[in-house]
Amino acid sequence: MFSRFFIDRPIFSTVIAVIITFAGVIGLYNLPVQEYPSVAPPQISVEASYPGADAETLAKTVARPLEDSINGVENMLYMSSTTSSSGTVNIAVTFATGTDPSQASVDVNNRVQVALAKLPEEARRMGISVHEQSPSMLRVIGFTSNGAVHNEIWLNNYAINHVIDEIKRIKGVGNAMMFGSKEYAIRVWLQPDKMAAFNLSPTDISKALQTQNIQMGAGQIGAEPTAIKQTFTYTVTTPGRLKTVDDFNNILIRTDPDGSSLLLKDVARVELGAENYMLKGTYNKHDMAVAGVFLSPGANSLEVSAQLDKVLLKASEKFPKDLRYHNLFDTTKFVKTSIHEVLLTLVEAIIMVILIIYIFLGNWRATLIPVLAIPVSIIGTFVGLYLVGFSINLLTLFALILSIGLVVDDAIVVIENVERILRSNDKLSVREATVIAMKEISGPIIAIVLVLSAVFIPASLSGGFSGVMYQQFAMTIMISVAISGFIALTLTPALCPVFLRKEESEPILPIRLFNQFFERSTLRFSNGVRNMIRYITLNLFIFATLVATGMWMTQKIPTSLLPEEDKGIVLLMSYLMPGSSLERTIEVQNQVSETVMSHQQIEGIGSISGLDMGTFAFQTDAGIAFANLKDWSYRPDETESAKAVAGQLTEQLQQNKEAMIIAVNPPPIDGMSNTGGFELYVEDRTGGDIQKLNDYVNEIVAEALKRPELSMATPMMNTEVPQYHITIDKEKAKALGIDESDIYETLGMTFGSNYINDYNLFGRVYHVNMQLEHGFRDEIDDYSDVYVRSLQGNMVPISSLIHVERIVGPNVIQRFNMFNAGLISVQPAPKYSSSEAMSAIEDIAAQVLPSGYTIEWTGTAYQEKLLQKKGNYTFIYAVIFIFLILAALYESWSIPFAVLMTVPFALFGAALGVYLRGLENDIYFQIGLITLVGLTAKNAILVVEFAQQKLREGYSLYDSTIEGATIRLRPIIMTSLAFIGGTIPLAISTGAGSNSRHIIGTTVVSGMTVLTLIAIFFIPLFYYLIMKFKMKLSQKKVDYED
Repeated sequence: MFSRFFIDRPIFSTVIAVIITFAGVIGLYNLPVQEYPSVAPPQISVEASYPGADAETLAKTVARPLEDSINGVENMLYMSSTTSSSGTVNIAVTFATGTDPSQASVDVNNRVQVALAKLPEEARRMGISVHEQSPSMLRVIGFTSNGAVHNEIWLNNYAINHVIDEIKRIKGVGNAMMFGSKEYAIRVWLQPDKMAAFNLSPTDISKALQTQNIQMGAGQIGAEPTAIKQTFTYTVTTPGRLKTVDDFNNILIRTDPDGSSLLLKDVARVELGAENYMLKGTYNKHDMAVAGVFLSPGANSLEVSAQLDKVLLKASEKFPKDLRYHNLFDTTKFVKTSIHEVLLTLVEAIIMVILIIYIFLGNWRATLIPVLAIPVSIIGTFVGLYLVGFSINLLTLFALILSIGLVVDDAIVVIENVERILRSNDKLSVREATVIAMKEISGPIIAIVLVLSAVFIPASLSGGFSGVMYQQFAMTIMISVAISGFIALTLTPALCPVFLRKEESEPILPIRLFNQFFERSTLRFSNGVRNMIRYITLNLFIFATLVATGMWMTQKIPTSLLPEEDKGIVLLMSYLMPGSSLERTIEVQNQVSETVMSHQQIEGIGSISGLDMGTFAFQTDAGIAFANLKDWSYRPDETESAKAVAGQLTEQLQQNKEAMIIAVNPPPIDGMSNTGGFELYVEDRTGGDIQKLNDYVNEIVAEALKRPELSMATPMMNTEVPQYHITIDKEKAKALGIDESDIYETLGMTFGSNYINDYNLFGRVYHVNMQLEHGFRDEIDDYSDVYVRSLQGNMVPISSLIHVERIVGPNVIQRFNMFNAGLISVQPAPKYSSSEAMSAIEDIAAQVLPSGYTIEWTGTAYQEKLLQKKGNYTFIYAVIFIFLILAALYESWSIPFAVLMTVPFALFGAALGVYLRGLENDIYFQIGLITLVGLTAKNAILVVEFAQQKLREGYSLYDSTIEGATIRLRPIIMTSLAFIGGTIPLAISTGAGSNSRHIIGTTVVSGMTVLTLIAIFFIPLFYYLIMKFKMKLSQKKVDYED
C-alpha cells in the first residue's frame, strides 16, 4: 500500500512537505502581481498624419488604403479606424486573446509597407507609426507649476526630457507618453499683410526655410585613396541646422538690386513654441502637462509602480522649486487595496475552516493534522503557478480561498475514518487503525482528486478572453487539490500515529453537546434516507421540480461579462456644441472642476480639454477629466461608491447649459473599453451617405433613451459640425496660369500647420512648422490676405480663385471592419445588467435599421457575447469529463449517473443565491458553477464508494445504501461546512473589489448549502435506483466486480 510507506517514515513525509512549502515560497517571491492576467485582446495601433486634411479626405486617402492592406492579417478579430479633422488617423487592429503582440505588430507593419505607395506624399513624409497599444494603463501623472511660474509647453518638455525617458527604462513599462504632447517646435507665424507688401507667397518662405536650415556632410580632405603620400586627413564640417530663434529670424528671404535684404523676421514672427496646441491640461484649474504610463504584458504592476514611485521621487529632488507632480489615475491603488482585502478574506477563511474542523473533531491534536495541510497545499501552489507562467491576481487568489476548503477535505476524510475505526475497535493501535483507514479511503481520495481536477480540464483548455480567465482559476485549483491529495496520502497518515491518542480526554462541553446533536441528526438522516427510498415517486417529482426551478432562475438571472467595481476614480466626459473652440471647452472644464471638487467624496480632479475619450480623437469641442475619490474606508455606504458618485455628478452637471457632461465608472478591465458600460458600432455596409448613417445612429440613441434598461446612450458620431467647403474656379486659375495643387498647397501651408524640416535642441530633434499668425486665420474672410503667384509672377489673392460655402459635416469619421460606422457608448440603468441593456439595443436596431445596416459589438460587449456562447459548453464539458473519470474508476457506465444526478442541486442552489441577492450571471458565476460540479461529485463519491464496499461484503442493496450514506454523513457534512465556512468571507466581504468576491462567494456558498441540506438525501436514492435498474437489466444480483 502506497500510504504505508509514509506511515512508517513520518520524518521522510515531513521533509517532502517542507520541500513543497519551501519551493512554493520561492515561487511566491518570483510571481508577478496583477489585478487580472493579460486578458485584454492584443491591439496594434497604426497612426498617420496629414496636416490640414479634413476627416473625410483622411478616410478616403489614408485610412482606406491602409485598411485594405491590413484586413485579414492573421488572428485579427476586428479593426476600427478614426480619422479626425485635426489631421490624424488612428487604426486599431484587435487580435484574438493569446496572440503574440510582437508578431502581430510585425505582421501589421508588413501590410502597412505594402500600402505606402498608395498614400499621399505628405502623409508618407510625416511617417506611419505601427506599435503595440498597451491596454494596461498603470498611471496617469500630471505636472503643474506652483504659482504658474512655467507654462504648459515648458512643463511638457521638462517632463519628456527629465522624467519620461527615465520611466521608459523601468523594467515592465510598455510605454510612457505625454497626452497631446506639446514638444518644442520652431513656429514660424506668417504675417500675410507684410508678405503681400513684399510680394511674397508662403511657398517662397517654405523654400527659404528648406534651403537654409539644412544638415549636409562636406566630406574629408586627404581621404584615401590619394595620388600622393598624405600626412593628415581632415574632416570638413558645416554649420548644419540653425541653432537659435535668432538664426531663424535672420534667414535670408531675398536680396534686392539696391543691396538691401529681406529677412524672415520682416514677414513672420518666429518663436520656440509647441508642435501642436490641440490639447490643454488643467489640475484644479491650473495648467498641467499630462503623462500616461502603460504596463508591458505580464509585468508585475505593484513592482513596476514601486519603481515608478522611486523614479518620480528621485526626479522630483531635481525639480525646480515650483514644479509638482500629481497621480491623477493610479490603477495600483485599487489593485493594492483589493488584493489586501482578498488576503484578509483568505485569513478569515482559514480561521473559519479551523474552527469548523475543531468542532467536528473535538480535540486540538486531531485538528492540527488537517490544518497542516493548508499551508503546504496553498503555499506549494505558488511554485506550480510559477512553472505554468501565471501571476498572483484576483482570479488566482479567489481560487486559493476556495482551495482552503478543498485542501482540508482529503485530510479530514483520513482523520475522521481513523477515529471512526478507533471508536469501533478499541483493540487497535492508532497506527493499525491508520493503516486500515488508508486501505478503505485511498481509492475515494484518488477519485476525489481526479474528479476535482477533471472538472477544470475543459476550462483550462478554453481559448480566448474567457479561456484565460478560466485557466487562471482552474489551474490554481487543480494544482492545490493535487498537492492536497498527495499530502492526504503521505503526510496526513504519517502524522496520525504521531498526534492522535487512543484515549483522548473528554471534549469540552460545547463539543460534547454538538456531538450529541450530530448523533441524533445522523439517526434522523438515516430514517430520512429510508423514507426517500420508500417514496420514490414523490421524491423524483420534487427532484424534477427543483431542476425546472433552477433552470428557470438561471434564465432569469441577468448576464454580464464582469461586475462593475469601485476603482476609486470617476471619469468625466464633456461634449460642447459641435465646432466649439478649445477656449470654450477649457472654460467648461473649469466649471466641471468646480462642481466636482464641491462633492464631499472627491479628493482632486485633473482634466484634458480637446480629447474625446469615446473615440480617443482630438476634438476642440470635447474634454475628459479624472476625479479621484477618497479611500474606500471613508466610503463604506453604497451611496458613496464610485458608481453612485458618478450618477450624482452626472445629475449635478446636467445643469450646465454649455455642454453635455457624463460621469462614468471606469471599465472593469483596462483595454476593453475607453469609458464604462459597453460600446457598439452602427455599420453601413451599403457604402451610402454618411449623413444617412448619422441619422440612424441618432434614431437608435433616441429610442434607447426611452428604454428603462438604459440610463444613457451617447453617440460618438456627429456629421453636423460647422465647416466651410472650398471649390476652385478652375477656369480662372487656368487663365492665370495657376495650378490647383499650388492653391491647395498654399492653403495647407497657411491655415494648416505645415511641417518644413527639423531643428536640434537639448540633444533632441524637433520640427520646424509654418502657419499663419493668429488674427489672420480667425475668419473666413482672412483668405483675402493670402496670395499665390501666377505664371506671370503676379501675386493673386486666393479669395479671388475660390468659392466658399458654409456646410456641416463630420469632424471625426469612424470605420469598423472597413465600413463607415458610428460608435455608440451605452450605460445600463441601475438594477439592469449589461445583457439586458444589450438586448434592448438589439431590439431597437432590428426596428430602426434597414437592410444593409447592422450593429457590431466591440470591447467588453464583444467578449460578453462570446462568453454567453462558450460558458454553457464549458459547464457541459466539465460534466462529461467527470462522467468519464468516474466510469473509468468504477468500471461502470451506470454508477457515474448516481453521482452526476445531484449536479442540478448545485445549479439550483447557486441560481437561488445569486437571484435573491440581485447579482449577475458573469464569468465568476460560471467559474463557481464549475467548482460546484466537482464538489457535488466529491460528496457523492464518498457515499457511493462505501455503499459499493458494503455490497461487496454481502449487504443487500437497500442496507448497503443506508449504511454507506450513514457512515459517510459526518465527513461529508464536515468537509462541506469547512468549505462553506471558508467561502462565506468572500460572499460577505466589503471594500475594493467586493463585487467580484460577492458573486463567486454567493454562487459557491448557496450551491454548497443546497448540496449539504438537500442533495445529501438524494445521493443514496439515485444510487439505489440506478443499481436496482442495473440488477433488473442484468437479471441477476449485483456484479461484485463492478
